[in-house]
Amino acid sequence: MHNVIYILRRELSQYLRSPMGYIIIAAVLAIDGLLFNAWAVGEGQRRSGEVLEMFFYLTSGPTLLASIFIAMRLIAEERQTGTLVLISTAPVRDYELVLGKFLGALTFLSAMTAMSVYMPVLVMLHGKVSLGHVLVGYLGLILLGAAALALGLLCSAVAPNQLIAAILGAAVITVFVLLWLLSRIASPPLETLLGYLSIHDKHFRPFMRGILSVQDVVFYLSLVYVALVATTRVLEARRWR
Repeated sequence: MHNVIYILRRELSQYLRSPMGYIIIAAVLAIDGLLFNAWAVGEGQRRSGEVLEMFFYLTSGPTLLASIFIAMRLIAEERQTGTLVLISTAPVRDYELVLGKFLGALTFLSAMTAMSVYMPVLVMLHGKVSLGHVLVGYLGLILLGAAALALGLLCSAVAPNQLIAAILGAAVITVFVLLWLLSRIASPPLETLLGYLSIHDKHFRPFMRGILSVQDVVFYLSLVYVALVATTRVLEARRWR
């Protein structure tokens, strides 16, 4: 566990010491603010609960986009700079490396997501919404971001550089988001399977509405687990080669 914490702190320090981390934060918060003002608040008269639901729906897009750029460098950058060889020869197990990097990226993403809390607070001050709705909505954003980060980390492990990792991560996450469209034209039981695997439409909507769905929490955690195990296996295979 000591190695995991060390890698987590190392990842966080790299985000905070590089301009890229602050660029991602500024870009995501700016997009969130513009979308919130233009779509959640700016379209006629809505109830406070509907405004908050629309906020979480709109914020999920920038969260997924940020996850791609955060995850692309996690392992691909180590390979580009040659430090992956040093880490591979250090007394650090592959699962510790994967878990430490994932938790570091998730901590950064969670902190960035929490910075947008002033928008739900404005809704709470000028309307009637429950604190539980806000907390459940942010839990959904973090779970969605965690799933995207885990998939992006897997892409970063197989890609030779950061650019390919970003392109591959964007493609994989886009497919997982748009699976609900395929489910509408597919025949059973493929329809049910594709709809279940979609990381946004089916599983994120309850969180938008303030509904804590245990089965959706299990889905996101299971997807994160499978992606992290796959990433570990990729690193182990590269080590043996």
